[in-house]
Amino acid sequence: MIVCIAEKPSVAKDIARILGANKPCNGYMEGNNYQVTWTFGHLCELKEPNDYFTNWKYWSLAALPMIPPRFGIKLIEDEGIKKQFAVIEKLYHSAEMIINCGDAGQEGELIQRWVMQKAGVKCPVKRLWISSMTDEAIREGFANLKEQEQYQPLYLAGLSRAIGDWLLGMNATRLYTLKYGNNSYGRGQVLSIGRVQTPTLALIVRRQKEIDNFKPEPYWVLATVYRDTQFTATKGKFTSKEEGEKAFSTIEGKPFTIISVTKKKGAEQPKQLYDLTSLQVDCNRKFGFSAEMTLNTIQTLYERKLTTYPRVDTQFLSDDIYPKCPQIMNGLFQIAFAGKKPYADIVKTLGSKPLPKTKRVFDSSKVTDHHAIIPTGVLPQGLTDAEQKVYDLIARRFIAAFYPDCKFSTTTVLGKVDEIEFKVSGKEILDLGWRVCLTPDSSQSGERSEHRDNSGDKQTLTQDEHQTEHPTPLSSQKGGEGEALLPTFTKGESGPHTPTLTEKQTTPPKHYTEASLLRAMETAGKLVEDETLRAAMKENGIGRPSSRAGIIETLFKRHYIRRKRKNIEATETGIALIDTIHEKLLTSAELTGIWEKKLRDIEGRKYDAAQFINELKEQLANIVNDVLADNSNRKIGQTDGNEGK
Repeated sequence: MIVCIAEKPSVAKDIARILGANKPCNGYMEGNNYQVTWTFGHLCELKEPNDYFTNWKYWSLAALPMIPPRFGIKLIEDEGIKKQFAVIEKLYHSAEMIINCGDAGQEGELIQRWVMQKAGVKCPVKRLWISSMTDEAIREGFANLKEQEQYQPLYLAGLSRAIGDWLLGMNATRLYTLKYGNNSYGRGQVLSIGRVQTPTLALIVRRQKEIDNFKPEPYWVLATVYRDTQFTATKGKFTSKEEGEKAFSTIEGKPFTIISVTKKKGAEQPKQLYDLTSLQVDCNRKFGFSAEMTLNTIQTLYERKLTTYPRVDTQFLSDDIYPKCPQIMNGLFQIAFAGKKPYADIVKTLGSKPLPKTKRVFDSSKVTDHHAIIPTGVLPQGLTDAEQKVYDLIARRFIAAFYPDCKFSTTTVLGKVDEIEFKVSGKEILDLGWRVCLTPDSSQSGERSEHRDNSGDKQTLTQDEHQTEHPTPLSSQKGGEGEALLPTFTKGESGPHTPTLTEKQTTPPKHYTEASLLRAMETAGKLVEDETLRAAMKENGIGRPSSRAGIIETLFKRHYIRRKRKNIEATETGIALIDTIHEKLLTSAELTGIWEKKLRDIEGRKYDAAQFINELKEQLANIVNDVLADNSNRKIGQTDGNEGK
């Protein structure tokens, strides 16, 4: 018999159906020379400290650092897990071959490898590696099974991550709890420290302090209204009222003259396809979904065969996906929600000629294990409101990727009063291009804006502020939002105007939202607006795309941070914890990003897993020595939490 093992029962049932293993048995399906079984996610975990040495059961500074001579795994303490493992172990021992059908990612590889290791597998093992759960993809995957050895670096990266988290979490949590907590034995109050959660908390605390310590400063803005259009002084802000009033008196009563009118045509490319982080960012900004809710929703859509593998950090497709795209488009054309076909018109526009193939979408060199998140073309049925919203974003982003650029004209007008220069800019849409794919429902996608082109014909389009992180304004006038297009100005014209001097105040930095925090984690705390540069920094981000949502939720559960509407604030306990930690290795997003880069390099066969663990052991010993040498009597207030993971 060939034994296939999936990560969840639902996935196993799909695989069993396709393989013809239709006979239900206790914990598996059987038929056609196949036995198909499953795990429930993780069945095994790294052993706990007291599994190595009895004295490690008790929290003691003298026992730190705890570094096992050799790491081991054990079954998770759960009767259901023990029962299912017994089924798997029995099947494995009589198998002629095993096919690992776990999720095609680092965590999925680790889950199945540990189960095989615990069961003492001796027979050959193959790997099913697929990016979607459609019947076609599963059949294609079984026709092209991979060698298990091919994914050894993936397993080593996952194992290194798990061991690294154990070493730092177990040791640093006990160290800080015993040294700075209010309970000398750590029973009750636990100061949880984690390899990823602590630098993430440090980002939030740093921002919180910037906001708390911010002192607003006044400044004055000189502007004037000419022909119902507000122009703003190019000099910018005046730092004193006297300086502003002097400039105001200079221009009062004198004519306003247009000195320059320039028009420049520009283009905005379609947004790149979704990776997990960009999808979580958009769902948070557009719908208020938490990162965890978006991850759970897209995982469900994947398991229902509607979208491709979600836990990805690339926004490109491999070249071999291109021939499948017309079929996906055909599926999207047919989709109907509540009797309406939301994508029919925008797909039909593309249907008259071959889909364009650009490097911005198709680039195999930018794809490793999985490509960007796209629809599969399978018709969705019975979606929840959240599922439909997430699916709609993915579908429209995919369709838009094949559309031409949005073309616009930017008009910049300069005026002058005496020697003081003023400026105003406005944009006019010449060709909507890919923007016709944005959600037309104004209740979901922002304000409807009306614009006129030079012929005077009215254009109506959706200005969706939430669709992209930094949308190009479709029509803007400096000093306001959503104004009409600029009137026609002629160089040399002159006339009366109404100047204003407005007092304003500098504003503090904004609190993190889940969307902006995800971006900060992706770029190791650096504020990066440019899409291309941000993509280049992903290798040094904090955590994996699939783990960031869980890290944020962990910080909430441990009461280090709290939600205030959409904003994320650090609690007093979170601030006190970061203030107490002086070791940069624990709080620096940049240093943690370097760790992440090493883990990626292990996965890519560019770095040695043993070296990563040895370096971490050495760094851990230094942290323990530094904290033990602290003679201050600092204590951190009560919090809830568990030993760090």
